[in-house]
Amino acid sequence: MALPPFTSGQLEHLARVVGDSTTGSEIDRLLVEARLPPSDISTKWRRIRDSFERVQARDGGGNAVAKFVKLALAPDRFVGEREAHDGLCASANEALSFAGLQLHSDGKLVQIAAARTLSEAEERANRLQAKLKARDVHPDVLAFCRAELVKENYFHAVLEAAKSVAQKIRDRTELTGDAATLVDAAFTTKDNMPPLAFNRLEDPNELSEHRGLTTMIKGFFMTFRNPTAHAPKVRWAIHEADALDMLAQASTFHRRLDEAIVTPAAPVYRRHAA
Repeated sequence: MALPPFTSGQLEHLARVVGDSTTGSEIDRLLVEARLPPSDISTKWRRIRDSFERVQARDGGGNAVAKFVKLALAPDRFVGEREAHDGLCASANEALSFAGLQLHSDGKLVQIAAARTLSEAEERANRLQAKLKARDVHPDVLAFCRAELVKENYFHAVLEAAKSVAQKIRDRTELTGDAATLVDAAFTTKDNMPPLAFNRLEDPNELSEHRGLTTMIKGFFMTFRNPTAHAPKVRWAIHEADALDMLAQASTFHRRLDEAIVTPAAPVYRRHAA
């Protein structure tokens, strides 16, 4: 297929994606393999962009650029780095989607309906969502955050993920409350039978694990739930790396909550037993 030339903005975005993930010697090799003209510019992404611009002027189309990107992001170059590869493909697709192209994780470059707006491009190529899926994050976290993740709104993604953990505790126990108050009610060992137990609490080690997880969930709420619920967005900056770590932590809590034991101390247990 004959591709029309990429725009200047698309070329720069693609050059930056590849430049950030490739060494100088690898760039030289890829330029030769894709039959792009060499460049003597020292900055990696600028060297790639310069070569892109010159090959498009030579060929009158974008096929050579597309071939270079496909070679640079081939999955066999990222063995053991699946998360990094998925993120790079998602980032490249933010520009490729405007040209009616999409790079799949298997290395295939396919034609799609060209994106017309930024929101469409983000929806197709959301970097954060791709990285979360690569980490095999619990589906309940993705379900609560889906609308926010499409927009890459880290502030609200964190808030919704925190809410999802609290909702899971309420669903399993039928307790009311929120945040630290809910955690205290659900996992208290004061009467030797918490409404929700992370194990059978049959020895000191199991009791220690239960209390440790309880403290982790409580700290999770205190760190993220309260500040994000009450602080203005502009005063609570959450960057992508922090959001990824926090959402992965929420995923761990969801998996443990799925496996937790509902005891006779839980309202839901008593209601079903009646």
